[in-house]
Amino acid sequence: MTGTSATADSALNAARRQRELLALGDGGEIDVLVIGGGITGVGVALDAVTRGLRTVLVEKHDLAFGTSRWSSKLVHGGLRYLASGGVGIAHESAVERDILITRTAPHLTRALPQVVPLLPGIGAAQRSLIRTGFVAGDVLRRTAGTSAAVLPRSRRVAAAEALKLAPTVRRAGLRGGLLAWDGQLVDDARLVVAIARTAALYGASILTRVEASEVSGTSARLVDRLTGESLTVRARAVVNATGVWADEVDPSIELRPSRGTHLVFDAAAFGGLSASLTVPIPGSISRFVFAFPAAHGRVYLGLTDEEAPGPVPDVPHATESEIDFLLDTVNTVLREPLTRNDIRGTFAGLRPLLRTAENSTADISREHAILTSPNGVITVVGGKLTTYRKMAEDAVDAATTHAALVARGCRTRRVPLVGAVSGAARDRIAAAPRLVGRYGSEATTILELAQRDPALAEPVAPDMDVLAAEFAFATTHEGALSIDDLLDRRTRIGLVARDRAAAEPAAKAAFE
Repeated sequence: MTGTSATADSALNAARRQRELLALGDGGEIDVLVIGGGITGVGVALDAVTRGLRTVLVEKHDLAFGTSRWSSKLVHGGLRYLASGGVGIAHESAVERDILITRTAPHLTRALPQVVPLLPGIGAAQRSLIRTGFVAGDVLRRTAGTSAAVLPRSRRVAAAEALKLAPTVRRAGLRGGLLAWDGQLVDDARLVVAIARTAALYGASILTRVEASEVSGTSARLVDRLTGESLTVRARAVVNATGVWADEVDPSIELRPSRGTHLVFDAAAFGGLSASLTVPIPGSISRFVFAFPAAHGRVYLGLTDEEAPGPVPDVPHATESEIDFLLDTVNTVLREPLTRNDIRGTFAGLRPLLRTAENSTADISREHAILTSPNGVITVVGGKLTTYRKMAEDAVDAATTHAALVARGCRTRRVPLVGAVSGAARDRIAAAPRLVGRYGSEATTILELAQRDPALAEPVAPDMDVLAAEFAFATTHEGALSIDDLLDRRTRIGLVARDRAAAEPAAKAAFE
């Protein structure tokens, strides 16, 4: 299949959505109905359809509407889990990181250096512990089959190199730094969209703004939230991949969500940061706060881990105490302290953790679980973004066994996502690296749009690194149905209020 035909056949848009909803109304049994359009749901849809199963995914909002757009945008190798004895999940994370970076999504991932500045606050014992952890991370990388050419070995660096990577670190008392490498996503929501489009390429129906209710192991009532029309569909297997809302679909499970919060800064606040500035949290041997470069000339600072009891909001918010905690921790290593005036925005996500013993959410295992409810619904919960593919594989395995579906084995280790390109082929694409990083081989399609219509060659707002052609492509190929889809998920312009206001006219124009 050529790149051009893949782009066309994977296109998600309002017209395709309408056609596929009408086809559902004509009846016929579905093999797998997936509820939830986050990273886990789209992963399940891709796994199921590539096994030859008739697959339909429904999402009551937009793709990546929930937790999947609020992650740290990192492809973790699982190092932090070794500290609590989680060798299995650490190895699984390293393996899945390798699959993402080298096979399925090389265009959306990159190697990210992470530097721990060795300042007087880090004693010899902690320094040794961090170094040991980084060496263990090297072992994980090797056992996962990732070469040092992809993710270099960890090492100690001199003060000058540490400052080159993180220019705003305090110079006084700096004794160099500890350097290791991990993976970083260009954007988590873009990964979700790419997986969804790849599932559509193989024949799955991806239906946003469609809400599922009255869910059982063999059926669900679907409501088109744009028109109010409804229909009941039958499916041989139903997979609940709704994340922190999983207990609303299956009341037999009990979740204990935790909140992870990030702050958004202009890149200038960190002086040209080119690594993940990694700061040990006082009193912890395995937790860090980190600042890292992000899209649109920003830096994200995270991460908290706080219990989030009560009703689950559509959009979680940072608390005042979390903001203070992040600022206080990162300021322990900076020459000039950051203040609330430097913050341009915040975002917070809820992790869908299973309720276990009465320990803190920071200590609850991040391993995923596949559960079968009394009425036959298969629920996948827990886990983390990096291991989405393995979560999906296990969920589809469970669904095929439960429903006695005849299907091929899992293929997703070797299925490249739409736009996937790497190495020399990536370098030959005649487009700006920024566009190639967001769209891979499809960057040329963006350029063609801009060449055909000069208005689409303009940025969506002055001094903004998003072209009007990208908004147009999002509506014709990436399933964007609203202004918020464009500003909050296909791009991250909406994280900063002033940028949102500046880009809103172009977002509105994309639907005119």
